[in-house]
Amino acid sequence: MQDILSIIEKVTPDIMDTLRRRYQILRNVYLLGPIGRRVLADKMDITERVLRTEVDALKRQSLIITSKVGMQLTQNGEIVYHDLDQIMGQLLGMREKENQLAAYFKIEHCVIVSGNVEEQHKVRDELGRATMDSLKLLLPEGTNIIAVMGGTTMAEVANHMDESLAYQRELLFVPARGGLGESVDMQANAVSAQMAKRTGGKNRVLYVPEQVSEETYKPLLQEPEIKKTLDLVEKANCVLYSIGDATHMAKRRGMSKDVLALIKNKAAVGEAFGEFYNQAGEVVYKIPRIGMQSKDLARIASVIAVAGGKSKAKAIEAHMKNVPSQTWLITDEGAANQILRGITL
Repeated sequence: MQDILSIIEKVTPDIMDTLRRRYQILRNVYLLGPIGRRVLADKMDITERVLRTEVDALKRQSLIITSKVGMQLTQNGEIVYHDLDQIMGQLLGMREKENQLAAYFKIEHCVIVSGNVEEQHKVRDELGRATMDSLKLLLPEGTNIIAVMGGTTMAEVANHMDESLAYQRELLFVPARGGLGESVDMQANAVSAQMAKRTGGKNRVLYVPEQVSEETYKPLLQEPEIKKTLDLVEKANCVLYSIGDATHMAKRRGMSKDVLALIKNKAAVGEAFGEFYNQAGEVVYKIPRIGMQSKDLARIASVIAVAGGKSKAKAIEAHMKNVPSQTWLITDEGAANQILRGITL
């Protein structure tokens, strides 16, 4: 595809210029719509006159509609945008960035979606869509046990799953950890149940607190129902999880002032699997927890980490220093560009 686009660009560069411009219009309207023409022209650094010409062409093709609140993509416009995004990803170097990140982290694959999740809410949809596409590629036919972590990102991923994932597959979703003192719909149990519901798969619950004292930990592991779920977690052939900012995660978990101070003093930048780690990827604090541990990732066939946003770049980079080679990272331009900027300095 890249070769074909390069040939077209050499023969008719004006066509490629138009394609790039219209792609950027579709992309911005998709991510930011409804959006006014003046605001979009300023964002793209083009005149309103040029923008009007291109928008009129896209309206004639029924890709964009305009109203008092601004421009939005039609249903067909969204389909065309997503198809075009795959092509333009190659043309504009997105695939090259994915390969750079995968090579830097020494992992199997990286997927970068357009935009920054911290600035454009629809990028969450794209992260969910990319995760769904990745699962379709990675999960084999037959029985699959998918261990799922909690959090806002995983809850968004769950909302973008559908029954197409269950084609020629038997899906069993299991929470990879217990509950947290946070919103119920973000807990691993709820996320796992939602994924099962949307895909037509099965679900298993793990009704234990994630953070427990050492005295409580061992007896809980012997409870029959808990043991059944943990045995399934151990047999999982896929795990889905996200990566968090250290300070944000510590506060969300309601940790004490002493622990918050410890995390700050030891320069923790990120958290995953109850482990807080510094920029070098060294674990500086660990929560006693029931469920999957980071060391378990090495034996799991498909490992998918989903995290985006410029502010999470340090957390992502630090965590990825310790993941197994079969890991897939799904992120956005906000995080990817920040990480790559550091690599090339």
